[in-house]
Amino acid sequence: MKKFEFTGETMTTFFGKTLHRIRALTDIIDAVGDVIVKAGQLGGWLEKEENLSQDGNAWVCDDARVCDDARVCDDARVCDDARVCDDARVCDDARVYGNARVCDDARVYGNARVYGNARVCDDARVYGNAWVYGNARVYGNARVYGNARVYGNAWVYGNAWVCDDAWVCDDAVVKKPDHFLTVGPIGSRNDTTTFFRNAKGVIKVKCGCFLGTVDAFLEKVTSTHGDNKHAVSYRAAAALALAQVDTTVTDDEPPKKRSIGGVEFIQRVIDRVEIDTHNEQEEQNNA
Repeated sequence: MKKFEFTGETMTTFFGKTLHRIRALTDIIDAVGDVIVKAGQLGGWLEKEENLSQDGNAWVCDDARVCDDARVCDDARVCDDARVCDDARVCDDARVYGNARVCDDARVYGNARVYGNARVCDDARVYGNAWVYGNARVYGNARVYGNARVYGNAWVYGNAWVCDDAWVCDDAVVKKPDHFLTVGPIGSRNDTTTFFRNAKGVIKVKCGCFLGTVDAFLEKVTSTHGDNKHAVSYRAAAALALAQVDTTVTDDEPPKKRSIGGVEFIQRVIDRVEIDTHNEQEEQNNA
């Protein structure tokens, strides 16, 4: 039995694609027995039926859009104003929401979360319990998995693999394995400390609530721990990071502010045109 149908309501995207609003034909119930979508409830927008699996509990809701040969399946959800396009896949129990974009041949699966203004593109993979959010970008052949977090204005691309309990954030630029380092569990919280570099070749530290340069981190360590065993561990970790993390600045560093600004501006123009077009269509239908 099919779980959704097209309502007959359509909209035309900035690129001329016709998308169709969906409606649930049956209750969609999650693994613990809760009804997440009721029969008759409107969902988001698809270009074609194949964009959303008729099996499982996968759903596209709100004003989210899935088009081209992209597919949402298993128990995944795409919500809010998120977009999934090209040949991208969102599977398992993954969630894509907010203003997030998943495109090209990217894959988001497992229990992964992609939200905010995050972008996952090219052949990138986000899976496990990983989260990518804020204005973060993950692209190329990058992998983000385990319990990793990539957020803020961070860029993870190339052949970088960010995994386990790493937290790569702020203005991080991580292209290869030696652009960041995780050490842990150490310190008073027995937690993981992450060292990463930015586009200017500066190493920064994310440790608990602390985020800053190595020098600021060492000052904080001294003021908090003095010379106890936690201070010794943190200082050793910082020394290792200074030796291990490659701070060489190359010509292909992402032009962060210019790229983010341009992409966001173009996207806002596209979204505005699509909203106006959709409103005009609704007025014509109601006339």
